[in-house]
Amino acid sequence: MIVTEEALVLAVVIFLLRVFNSAVGTVRLVVMGRGRYFLTAVLGFIEALIFAWVTANVITDLSNILNLAAYCGGFSVGIYVGMAIEARFVTSFVKVNVITSNGGNGHEIALKLREIGHGVTEMRGEGGSGEVTMVSSVVYRVNVPEVLKTIYAANPKAFVTLEETRSVQHGWLRTLRHSR
Repeated sequence: MIVTEEALVLAVVIFLLRVFNSAVGTVRLVVMGRGRYFLTAVLGFIEALIFAWVTANVITDLSNILNLAAYCGGFSVGIYVGMAIEARFVTSFVKVNVITSNGGNGHEIALKLREIGHGVTEMRGEGGSGEVTMVSSVVYRVNVPEVLKTIYAANPKAFVTLEETRSVQHGWLRTLRHSR
């Protein structure tokens, strides 16, 4: 196979469009999960249009390894780019639930989370082995690592669950800061 300048340009275009196509697809799924129907439809149209053009250019000659590699490489890089876009630009929330046994530092966890600026609700309850403290907080997804670190520093044996939260209205959310 002789690689001409024209063939190389087509492979680069296929790669870049496939990256964009996959990234749009990832964002479309996030937006769809949030119930944004019109935006989901627009992104779906763009995704399908790019997919059709790129696929047509690859399928016409499956023996063209350069175009096939550009197509496959663009898909994988596009997934990575889409996830990076979602993590950076799409605001998403997570409900963090913590359950500690009696004497398990539930109140201390709540105080530590409040110290770093998160709204927290504490509740007393009854678990399978006696009294428990339940701590609940809704946080930005990017702050989850910091929140978990804070929880486990106070109680390494705390029972923690994370729940995807579709929307938040009212309540207390700290100013969005990206954890590193």
